[in-house]
Amino acid sequence: MKVVLTGESISLCIFEILDSADNRSAHESIAQLPDTIGDLLSLVSLDLRANNLTTLPATFGRLVHLEELDLSSNRLTVLPDTIGSLASLKTLNVETNDIEEIPHTIGHCTSLKELRADYNRLKALPEAVGKIESLEVLSVRYNNIKQLPTTVSSLLSLRELDVSFNELESVPENLCFATSLVKMNIGNNFADLRSLPRSIGNLEMLEELDISNNQIRVLPDSFRMLTRLRVLRVEENPLEVPPRHIAEKGAQAVVQYVAELVAKRDVKAQPVKQKKTWAQICCFSRSNKRKRNGEEYVKA
Repeated sequence: MKVVLTGESISLCIFEILDSADNRSAHESIAQLPDTIGDLLSLVSLDLRANNLTTLPATFGRLVHLEELDLSSNRLTVLPDTIGSLASLKTLNVETNDIEEIPHTIGHCTSLKELRADYNRLKALPEAVGKIESLEVLSVRYNNIKQLPTTVSSLLSLRELDVSFNELESVPENLCFATSLVKMNIGNNFADLRSLPRSIGNLEMLEELDISNNQIRVLPDSFRMLTRLRVLRVEENPLEVPPRHIAEKGAQAVVQYVAELVAKRDVKAQPVKQKKTWAQICCFSRSNKRKRNGEEYVKA
């Protein structure tokens, strides 16, 4: 069942899907939601994209059965703390707003699988995001994020991570504990990102990696362990290791190059055993001779 939602009124009834997107041709976009929206206790899916919402009522937190929430392309600057009460929420889309901060209560959305917050004004993600162990997709493109929270190491279900077009200065080493990652995009952080985590090789499930348009010069030794990698974008980096002609051959060519480079280095690092000369052997034998009661013997 679909209900026409306007800024002046809302029909209250028991239904499963509320979609305002299909009604925009007949009605003006919504600027404000009434507090009574919290009375829609059976609501499962709510689509409010492409309206003029600037805030959400605190009563939003009463929608405990809500599983899908699309708030993209509005004018939101904040999300209410009560969003943490949406324990059934699986998908949250707040793309293309003016949000500067995601409330720490997001950590209580323990069923959340997909969080999209691209094209906002985020400067950071809350540490509480690490509590969402069910999270599979995290996309925060086109923001002002400088650091990822260290708690990302707890996101053991995370399969896709996109933090491209931000101001990342580094990628936390413990991100490499998120070993379910299949796709990661940290490209286009331009002059800020200069290196990858040394333990990036722990991400053995990784298939796609975008590090383009950064300042990365050297790929870490553990890169050789990314044997599943099939898509690698490294353009517009001052790469020295591997050289550009290797990078242009594709992901597995790079993985193999790093593996061979490490193997050669390990061989050179091993000490060379030198054979003793006959003179050294004779000298060693004489030095081990001792006298006991006037008789010579060789010490065992």
